[in-house]
Amino acid sequence: MTTDIRLEEYREVAPRGAIDLLVKLADRLQGRRFVHVNASRYGSGSSEILARLVPMLQDLGIDAAWEVIVGDPAFYGATRALEAALAGQPAPITEAMLVSYVETAATNAATLRLESDLVMVHDLSALPLVRHRPDRGRWVWRCHADLSRAWRRAWHLVRRDLEHYDAVVYSMPKFAQRVRVPMLVVHPSIDPLAEKHRELGRSEVREILDRFGIPRDKPLLLQVAAYSRATEPQRALTAFRLARKYVPCRLALAGWGATDNPEGSAVLAELREAAGQDPDTHVLVVPPDAARELNALQRAATVVLHLPQQEGFGLAVAEAMWKGKPVIGSVAGGIPTQILSEVTGYTVGSVEGAAFRIRQLLQSPDLAARLGGAGREYARRNFLLPRHLGDYLALLARMTA
Repeated sequence: MTTDIRLEEYREVAPRGAIDLLVKLADRLQGRRFVHVNASRYGSGSSEILARLVPMLQDLGIDAAWEVIVGDPAFYGATRALEAALAGQPAPITEAMLVSYVETAATNAATLRLESDLVMVHDLSALPLVRHRPDRGRWVWRCHADLSRAWRRAWHLVRRDLEHYDAVVYSMPKFAQRVRVPMLVVHPSIDPLAEKHRELGRSEVREILDRFGIPRDKPLLLQVAAYSRATEPQRALTAFRLARKYVPCRLALAGWGATDNPEGSAVLAELREAAGQDPDTHVLVVPPDAARELNALQRAATVVLHLPQQEGFGLAVAEAMWKGKPVIGSVAGGIPTQILSEVTGYTVGSVEGAAFRIRQLLQSPDLAARLGGAGREYARRNFLLPRHLGDYLALLARMTA
């Protein structure tokens, strides 16, 4: 876990006065113990954000800690099956899975340091720990997923444990299922000082474009997303081809998940076949942790596309906005929450609509620059790590008042 992160480092990128406000709020919470629990210290999602937020909480004088639940392959298989079922996908959940899921929580509860003023349990892996909660302290469940399409049986299994929490925190109201405890909303965020979002010089961007074989002779459209049926990269390709009839441009699709996933491999193969030998279409396989490469691609883009018909919160939008790029997005998931249509970018309901907006932005560079600048400021105020930290401090204050 990263331990050398200081809040002062964010003063130049956070909204004016935001850091001073965080310090004042934290002064009222000195000595409070705030424990986070998830299933891993590595990877994306909760792990990536906790690696930054926990040290910053400590820097503010909060007694913050990060505990990790561990189990055997049966436990992780049970967690994956539950996650799939809660996402609305077919997944068999056996009694043996449920036994492993519950017993792993009991075993971990005996060794984890859960005595705290506030315990935040992230996602499903550690959910049953609440059955073993100490008498002291409040507990909240932080759900990072979209539960709106959850299978009824899976939701019934999860809800039994949720009734023992003091609150549930979702990323968006429309991702929620109803429970009998208070429901709160905290949007996810990006870290503006991380490698994926730090400023890059023109030479760095140029070197990475050359490595990918992308010329700089035309405006670049970009979509960054995993290769899967849900992300539907073909929609971006179709919109690009419609727009190219009127304005010169090229398209880069940067994604991952095609080397270790049969679905991703099939999607990538179909996309490459559809792209053919078109020199203006670049289908790139980029690991999700290739932070510098993804950063450079976003900074090189003229317009960023994000057009899935199913999506979670979709932070790829905020990532592009932070780099001053106008974004054309679908209305799925959290995309409309991030794009203020006609202010920071455009939301569209079809590939034809996306093509029209591409044409409009490429023919009006001043409009693209204005939307990109507004998008960067909107991301600064709403989707950067300091705001996320403030939400967690406010939650700590509310739950332990």
